[in-house]
Amino acid sequence: MTAGVDRHELRQIIAGLSEGVILVEPDQTIAYANAAALAMHGAESLDELGPTVGAYRERFALRYRNKRALEHYPIERVVEGESFHDVVVEVRRTDRPDTEFIHSLRSLVATDHDGSPSCLALILKDVSEQFEAEERFEKTFNANPAPAVITRLSDLRHVKVNDGFLEMTGHTRDAVLGRSVYEIDLLANARNRDLAVARLNEGGTIPQMEACLDLPDGGSRFVIVAGQPIAMGDEPCMLFTFADLELRRKAETALRQSEERFAKAFRLTPVPTLLVRDENHQVTSINEAFTRVFGHGEDGVVGRSLAEANLWVSDSQRIAFESTLARIGYVLGVEVCLRHEQGANLDCLISAERVSINDTDFVLLVLQDITERKHTERELFDAIEAVMADTSWFSRGLIEKLANLRRPGREGGDESVPNLTVRERQILNLICSGLDDDGIARKLGLSRNTVRNHGAALYRKLGVHRRTEAVVWGRENGFPIPSTST
Repeated sequence: MTAGVDRHELRQIIAGLSEGVILVEPDQTIAYANAAALAMHGAESLDELGPTVGAYRERFALRYRNKRALEHYPIERVVEGESFHDVVVEVRRTDRPDTEFIHSLRSLVATDHDGSPSCLALILKDVSEQFEAEERFEKTFNANPAPAVITRLSDLRHVKVNDGFLEMTGHTRDAVLGRSVYEIDLLANARNRDLAVARLNEGGTIPQMEACLDLPDGGSRFVIVAGQPIAMGDEPCMLFTFADLELRRKAETALRQSEERFAKAFRLTPVPTLLVRDENHQVTSINEAFTRVFGHGEDGVVGRSLAEANLWVSDSQRIAFESTLARIGYVLGVEVCLRHEQGANLDCLISAERVSINDTDFVLLVLQDITERKHTERELFDAIEAVMADTSWFSRGLIEKLANLRRPGREGGDESVPNLTVRERQILNLICSGLDDDGIARKLGLSRNTVRNHGAALYRKLGVHRRTEAVVWGRENGFPIPSTST
């Protein structure tokens, strides 16, 4: 068989291969390239590829993956009879800079019986898609804010680490890469460490578990760690991902401390206080002041609803209280009559506000016993009634002032005026004088929120919903009160 026949048959063999094959002569002539090799260069013919190694060099720029240019092209190394494999280069056409490929190259040097080169071939494999996929993974891996580390399973050394892990732990990239799992232990103090190590050694999935990583500054960090087997190229690896528990632990600590402070304040406050569930008004806690004032212990109240606890003397007052609470979410200083454990009736002011504890809605009720004050007021009114039975020797101004004490709300008012507090009368007077909330706050030396709270209580007592309605009501009932008569 002649050399020409041998070369012809060789071309027939390599023509249909999926790998690219370029045959070169010792004189640097490119003798043949199969269709796969041409396609890997974006070429349609051997002339476009280049008739010689020098022409090929002019038409294609090669560089390593680290962007460093090649001084000695693989095709030149083939001509020199050098054996090599797995050389990865980027190939770009000089006439079409946007046409670029990534090739994995190896040489094939065959010799005759005399040891002289009889066949020089460059074998090409297009790995563009593989490296593009790896680049996408690399970008995603690095951009992912979740801390992550990739460990090679063959030697259990860390080969990739993202910024999230470095920021979480304080390690530098150089301190992690190339180190083994025994040096930078990602499973330190893990709850199921034996299971995790066994799964790592066999290349299996590591389930989520809590761990405590050692930090380079001597501290530690609580995390949730999990491992997922992945392949990087042909290399089996383990992708470790982490969830930082430090913020959650701090939040849990802060919440626990807040709840402890609330519980302590609730228990020690000198004002009778109850905590009830918002959904059904079932009492969950009472403080010592409540037991001292009302006589009820936890056994008689806790676990029962406000209706079942038998506190309200009047069911209509309780229903009105619960209706107001459901409608606007709070109650401020409503006067009610509550029952002592031994049956005595106590006049009280009740205030309530919704609170959230452990994501559950509760209502905090604060009670103020005003029985003694109400008794004193009734005695005062009785005395006023007795004095006013004979007013022949009083001046008109004094009679009007006594009448206002008997019918608080306004001077010269009638029986329709509700029982306004001194502060509410001051605020109504200033509303009717044309001041807004900020002006009233400055006038009385109060905060704007305090003025608004008093205003809300005032509106409820007057049975109005808007400022203009309050002004109309006030004007009809003698407000604003002239300064000479206050």
